[in-house]
Amino acid sequence: MFPENKSFLNYFRKQPDPKELVRKWQADIRAQQRALDRQIRDIERDRRLAEKQVKDAAKRGDLHSAKTLAKEIVHTKKAISRLYINKAHFISMNSQLTEQLGLAKVAGTLSKSTEIMTIVNDLMRTPQLMQTMQQMSKEMMKAGILDEMMNDMMDSTMDEDIEEETDAEVDKVLMEIAGETLEQLAGSAAPRQKQKVKVPQAAEIAPEEDEALQSRLDAVRS
Repeated sequence: MFPENKSFLNYFRKQPDPKELVRKWQADIRAQQRALDRQIRDIERDRRLAEKQVKDAAKRGDLHSAKTLAKEIVHTKKAISRLYINKAHFISMNSQLTEQLGLAKVAGTLSKSTEIMTIVNDLMRTPQLMQTMQQMSKEMMKAGILDEMMNDMMDSTMDEDIEEETDAEVDKVLMEIAGETLEQLAGSAAPRQKQKVKVPQAAEIAPEEDEALQSRLDAVRS
């Protein structure tokens, strides 16, 4: 009876087929791309609704609500931009894996890829993708594609960018959507400079619509 030897046992253990591993990862990537496409469609729909609400608020002279909604639109634009960046990373990663598949057919093994490591590290900075990418990176390390994942702290720069919109950005969005209406309001108010303009409260925004938009943004940030 031979003494138990892990190296000896591992020698006879069937190793995963590199081609099967690559196909599995590419299937996971396609699933993530579809999820990103759904998120983009949902947020785009909410953005269009918010733009309509900005126009309606401007027509009512409700500048407070219009500016609040314009601020949310700035959020959505940055959130959508990040989703498109992630989607581009997945497309690039899929292309790199296709090259790996070609190499595996010739050499029978997968080779290390600094390009894939860079992409994986960047995707792991997105909280909702972290778990998926951690699992995939572990599998890739075992297969020999990745050496060792960088131990960077999760970069929250993008989340800060989403949170910290500038007044200039908000005003620009406001003018793009309702500039003509605001100019008309300013013109009609000119002869009555001494008269105070009563600005309705932001409560005139439909609560359920505002909450739906906010929940989409929270999902992207978290």
